[in-house]
Amino acid sequence: MPLTISFELSDKDLKYFRERVKEAKTGAARDSGAIVAAARHLLEQTRKIELPDFVRVRIEKLEQLSAMLEDTEWKLEGGDRQRVLNAMAYFAEIDDIIPDTIPGLGYLDDAIMVELACQELQHEIAAYADFRSYLLDLSKQRGKATSLSREEWIQRKRVQLQDRMRRRRSRVWDARLGRPLW
Repeated sequence: MPLTISFELSDKDLKYFRERVKEAKTGAARDSGAIVAAARHLLEQTRKIELPDFVRVRIEKLEQLSAMLEDTEWKLEGGDRQRVLNAMAYFAEIDDIIPDTIPGLGYLDDAIMVELACQELQHEIAAYADFRSYLLDLSKQRGKATSLSREEWIQRKRVQLQDRMRRRRSRVWDARLGRPLW
């Protein structure tokens, strides 16, 4: 018989987790490849073991964050790229809040961090999902005559979606801090 356990993270709890992210950002290697590799390694580790659904669903979201950084057509650069890397820096830390070796609970902190990162990066994630959908649609329309090349179509859509992402993100402020959330 399944057992449901729910909990709420208070503002104090969220502050604690955000502080751990800040520590990871300053302590982790700034090498984006190392951060993405650490996230991919965590994904590989968790796919080999039985995890609570709450944890598995959230950790699987690392796949999309990693893809966003590695996608050569999306070309996420500058501050936009750094935001995603900063959110993922925690996964490059050797020592996290709850050691991964603790059965049943070891990946709970990772799941919470992924959830926080996805909330903070909601506009980046939405824009990237729209971009990938656009590419699928574009490949279906491949036979249609057009004066623009595939690369020109992609460039236009990428610029449009990344601009939308930045506009939406700039509207999300933390009222308590008087600054953007992430």
